[in-house]
Amino acid sequence: MVVHERPLSPHATIYRWPLNAIMSILHRVTGIGLTVGAVLAVWWLLAASISAEYFHTVDGILTSFLGDLVLTGSLAALWYHCCNGIRHLVWDSGHGFEDSNVRISGWAGLAAAFILTAGTLVVL
Repeated sequence: MVVHERPLSPHATIYRWPLNAIMSILHRVTGIGLTVGAVLAVWWLLAASISAEYFHTVDGILTSFLGDLVLTGSLAALWYHCCNGIRHLVWDSGHGFEDSNVRISGWAGLAAAFILTAGTLVVL
């Protein structure tokens, strides 16, 4: 008797996730991640109002390599969340629900978020 070691029920690892599902999850994750960026911005502003020494300490942390990485991630999350939010606003109007339009708008949103993030970094 041959025993095959297969999952007894469908499992997430054997299916290719649709772009729309990935973008939906990423939209939620970036929404939560934006909170981190907002907390860092408030910390930076509060440090400026407390003292010059404390501001230099916080500014040093936020402009370090790790700080730049976190702030760049926050910027990317902001642009992605914005572009995907516009996509959802179009859907709220009752347009763009055809399979081809959903896929095209998904890739367009990802491309726009990438371009806007890169453009903002160039300007800064």
